[in-house]
Amino acid sequence: MSLFIANAYAANGAAPAGPSAWGQIIMLGVFALVFYFLLLRPQLKRQKEHKSLMEALQKGDEVVFAGGLVGSITKVDGDFAVIELANNVEVKVQRSAVVATLPKGTIKNI
Repeated sequence: MSLFIANAYAANGAAPAGPSAWGQIIMLGVFALVFYFLLLRPQLKRQKEHKSLMEALQKGDEVVFAGGLVGSITKVDGDFAVIELANNVEVKVQRSAVVATLPKGTIKNI
């Protein structure tokens, strides 16, 4: 009827066949593998590294907090650490707030 669009006709009255059950199972498996390798595995690796970082904290380490503060650990007590931010300025924070450790002498160079 239209000048640019051809008319569509049914082919023998049969409905088009959908994907097979095995095809759907294989696609679900591929999706699960992609999810594992792109999302789950890297996150588990980061959690493991952060846990080992928190367990290795000791007196004298120079650390960076989640809020961006930089300080030196003066005391570690259970789940908390006392951090010296400046001369005679100490703050008690949770160990989980530590994002990274810095090389010795970094605070003096800042």
